[in-house]
Amino acid sequence: MASSDLERTSLLDAPAFEGLKLRRFSLKEVNWREFPWWFAALILIAVVTLVTVLTSPTFNEAFFFIIAGLGVTVSVTLAAFVVAVVLGLITGLGRISDKVLPKNAATLYVELVRGVPMLVLIFFIALVLVPGIINGINALGAALSNIGIGSIGSFFSAVAIRDIPMALRAVIALSITYGAFLAEVFRAGIQSISRGQMEAARSQGMSYGQAMRYVILPQAVRNVLPALGNDFISMLKDSSLVSVLAVRDITQVAKLYAGHSFRFQQAYISLAILYLVMTVSLSLLVKVIERRYCHDGR
Repeated sequence: MASSDLERTSLLDAPAFEGLKLRRFSLKEVNWREFPWWFAALILIAVVTLVTVLTSPTFNEAFFFIIAGLGVTVSVTLAAFVVAVVLGLITGLGRISDKVLPKNAATLYVELVRGVPMLVLIFFIALVLVPGIINGINALGAALSNIGIGSIGSFFSAVAIRDIPMALRAVIALSITYGAFLAEVFRAGIQSISRGQMEAARSQGMSYGQAMRYVILPQAVRNVLPALGNDFISMLKDSSLVSVLAVRDITQVAKLYAGHSFRFQQAYISLAILYLVMTVSLSLLVKVIERRYCHDGR
């Protein structure tokens, strides 16, 4: 074959590529109306912030000073959410109970929490409720000592308010607050399961508790997983409120840095970027989990 023929021969004309059709990508084929411009904007913000942190000494100092409080933010959020899930599940079961006392107690708890601003609740729980409980424990210890149970009484009497760190009070406050919110999530999830499944489980000889544990709750938890993920993200953002208790999370550390350096711009831009990175990353993870479970459920 002449060289001119070889030049005119395309690679796709070879037998191994017979039937293979390649086409050029065209920007006209992209549905720009559905393009995730928000995600592109976030990527751009992240890149600009990274470049700024790496090139600006003041931003670099502020960022790495503030990030030292990240461990406290994450640990407080995780601990509070675990407790809130347990409290929310128990309260949610109380909300759907046919018994008067559990139903009314759960409803009272939910309505009280929903009717008070979260910042006020944090102050009340950390500075009023927790000290009140400690005073009650001290009074119980004194009463036990008076009736001759000195060992337990002295232990209870020795508990002091100052022994309860503010970080623990912050966890208690967030747990109680979000426990009421998650109670409504679990209640809705349980009520989304048809009554026929409970009746079918009871007809097989299961007790109410067994049917709820082995039949209803597994399906309900699966249904509310996206909502639980969203509430975890909300708690992560609301954990910034515990800075009012002087808990050294990233918000408190940013306030301290801005206070002694007067670099408010660097401090609060770095703080906002940290929260943005965490919440957007968790939001994408929640969407992946939601799509997976929705796909598995079909």
